[in-house]
Amino acid sequence: MGRMQCRRLKYLLLLLTVCLCLEFPGVRAQYVAPSRKEMVRLKAMVKEGEVKKWYDSLLGIANAALAEAPQPIDTIRTEGLLQGDPRKTATWNALQDMRKMYALAVAWRVTGRKEYLNKTSVYFIAWADSNYSRGDPIDDTNLDPAIEAFDMVKDGLVPGEIKRISGWLRRTGEAEMNAVYNRPERATSHNNWHSHRLKIVGEIGFAIGDKTLQDYAIKGIRQQIGRNLLPDGSSEDFHTRDALHYHVYDLEPLLKLAIVLRRATDSDYYRYEAPSGASLARSVEWLLPYLDGRQTHAEFVNSTVGFDRKRAENGEAGYKSGTLFNPRSGITTLLLASYFDAEKLALARQLIGTEDTYPAWQAVVNAVER
Repeated sequence: MGRMQCRRLKYLLLLLTVCLCLEFPGVRAQYVAPSRKEMVRLKAMVKEGEVKKWYDSLLGIANAALAEAPQPIDTIRTEGLLQGDPRKTATWNALQDMRKMYALAVAWRVTGRKEYLNKTSVYFIAWADSNYSRGDPIDDTNLDPAIEAFDMVKDGLVPGEIKRISGWLRRTGEAEMNAVYNRPERATSHNNWHSHRLKIVGEIGFAIGDKTLQDYAIKGIRQQIGRNLLPDGSSEDFHTRDALHYHVYDLEPLLKLAIVLRRATDSDYYRYEAPSGASLARSVEWLLPYLDGRQTHAEFVNSTVGFDRKRAENGEAGYKSGTLFNPRSGITTLLLASYFDAEKLALARQLIGTEDTYPAWQAVVNAVER
């Protein structure tokens, strides 16, 4: 290639970059997943024994995904369906793509090998062209790994790909905000559903640079902490379902959103205290006695939700009335909380049964992003 051709190519690349920034303002910022700079840190860490173990597991998924085809589903259906329902089974099979996209994105960032990026794009385009949200956050919460993957690879994609993928994610976020499930008179506008809704909308908003979605999530998390979490540390869902299972299910999406907002806005929503006195930190502390063995709780005994009884009758593990809460169900909560409070990692290690510095991949991500 001659010198003049090289100059023209550089000019075209620069022009594409400018167009991308104009069409998708804010899309280049990375707050949902590790940034380019943070990935440099990860590349050094994967040479360590503990971190290498977790990375190798993802690399294995990525390598297998190179030889596989995406299997998108037009509508995600998990919520309100019992185990064994063919719609739920088909969804779980399709959702394996989420982990593949995430693994491919990590593999590209660490190795720089283009085939991982190209295959990530194949998966994304297949889903972007096929999948439509029905505005159900319990279904859409499963898109987490894909949103994180997009945040990692978006600066390696061409503008046309970004437009199609961003369009899919944006319509998902808008479906969540405008869904019938989000009407103020419905419990799903402020119970655990809304915690997951805010997380998905916020992650999408910061991944694609959409200020409307970002503002919705920021305003929403303040309101949700004040309405869904109680001043004593318990939660609305714990009392409705009489289950720590749902207290944990409330905290996890709020913690994930709080991490994104800390990275994007430098605001600490983990320790943010609502006018009522409720806070995420207090609700995590309230859970600790049930995780470290000081207290136990018989789950779903006084649940007011009929679906809990249906799941128990269907033989689904953990939903039978009176089943003791399993402290290991709180591991993810502790790992996410440890982003803000490193002391929480000790109990996570205890429950996992390891003394490793990085007892899970989330601990690696926390270290990279802090």
